[in-house]
Amino acid sequence: MRVFWVGVAGALGAIARYLIGLAVGAQRFPWATLGINVTGSFILAVIVTVATERRWSLEVSTAITVGFLGAYTTFSTFAWESFVMARTDRAGAATAYVVASITLGLLAAWSGYAVGRALR
Repeated sequence: MRVFWVGVAGALGAIARYLIGLAVGAQRFPWATLGINVTGSFILAVIVTVATERRWSLEVSTAITVGFLGAYTTFSTFAWESFVMARTDRAGAATAYVVASITLGLLAAWSGYAVGRALR
């Protein structure tokens, strides 16, 4: 049954990511992917922290973390967008994107952990 819920949650995460991409639209800088990955890092940290502290069922926590957030966030798109920017003579933008993604992702995870601890 866990696999079923991971699939359902994954479908919802993929739809959420797609709709955010549509709402943001095509840009010269990949703002949609950056925002999605940073918010995903924050939400993952909150969920894992709260789920661990409150002993959520493995079905619920796996559906949210692996299913929804696994489909919502995207490392492959981040890597591809970085590669394309660097390949098309936008090395500065690619570097800024990589640094911003890692820095903001780690700050979001730290913040999510702090929020999760406060919610326990």
